[in-house]
Amino acid sequence: MITRTLHTPSSPAPLLSVRFLRAYTVTMRPYLLFVSGITGVVGMALVPNVPSVAALAVGTAFFFSYGFGQALTDCFQMDTDAISAPWRPLVQARVRRSHVLSVSLAGLVLVGATLTLANPWNLPLVAAMIAGLATYTYFKRIWWAGPLWNAWIVAAVFLSGILAGTGLARAGMQGGGPGPLDRVAVAGTCITVFFGYTNFVLSGYFKDVEADRQTGYRTMPVQLGRSTSALVSDLLAVTAMAGALVAFGSAPAPAGLPPRLVAAGLLLAGAVCSFLAQVRLHEVRSDAAAHGAVVPVVHAYVLMLAGIAAAHRPGWSAALLVFVALYFIAIFMRPAREQV
Repeated sequence: MITRTLHTPSSPAPLLSVRFLRAYTVTMRPYLLFVSGITGVVGMALVPNVPSVAALAVGTAFFFSYGFGQALTDCFQMDTDAISAPWRPLVQARVRRSHVLSVSLAGLVLVGATLTLANPWNLPLVAAMIAGLATYTYFKRIWWAGPLWNAWIVAAVFLSGILAGTGLARAGMQGGGPGPLDRVAVAGTCITVFFGYTNFVLSGYFKDVEADRQTGYRTMPVQLGRSTSALVSDLLAVTAMAGALVAFGSAPAPAGLPPRLVAAGLLLAGAVCSFLAQVRLHEVRSDAAAHGAVVPVVHAYVLMLAGIAAAHRPGWSAALLVFVALYFIAIFMRPAREQV
């Protein structure tokens, strides 16, 4: 039972309280739940004959996985967050670290159980992802490793989506069960996920340069500077876009023109956001100005994957458009404009 208690600066919120629920929700970064959501959904979209209702249920688990994972990693980098994000509940001691840890692990286990029910082969993959999240802070201190370490975890989410979709199609037995996978589409999408998310992590470091430098996190912008890091980011963005074009091009032509236009429009919007992000990233000279470049990187990631999903599952186009609209509402309502 959730209770209400009086708030005092010296009194962190009780675990079963409305204050804790609110603070934990902020810690999850609701506007970024769409990142893991679309990553899992596009994996399921590449599997033929996945029942839509079942995909929606499992997609909810993917949706919340980012929030639980983000809250978990926040527990291990409060030193740099105290400088770059003093508004976060953990930094302000509005919640206990032990409580955030326990809820995050419980949430990840629940997500993992859902994905494992969809396909038992997801169990080792989920275990690897949780271990990866728990060790991310160590790799963030190595200038070349942080973005790559984070990206393989998200790529595993994509692969988990494929496994979940295969299990759901087999259970639903629509059209005779799961059909053969389009290997070209899988490879192209995996490239988009891995390099697109690597770019998101790298660009995100641009807003925390001073805090990371003070606390010993040797990220690429700290070690090599913003200019060199922006050039690396350009390569990542181009590679991610190339993967998206390959995955989009391998999709069979739908029966009608509108679904194809929806998919193409989403992909084009993602390309425009990616170009805008890279131009802005080269202009960043301070932490405070970085969010203007980081936000369109996230836009590009969500839009490109939504475009791939719509191309391979035209029947999901309307739901994907609603998903994208809700994403934009959520990210523009984030509590701190400078943080992404």
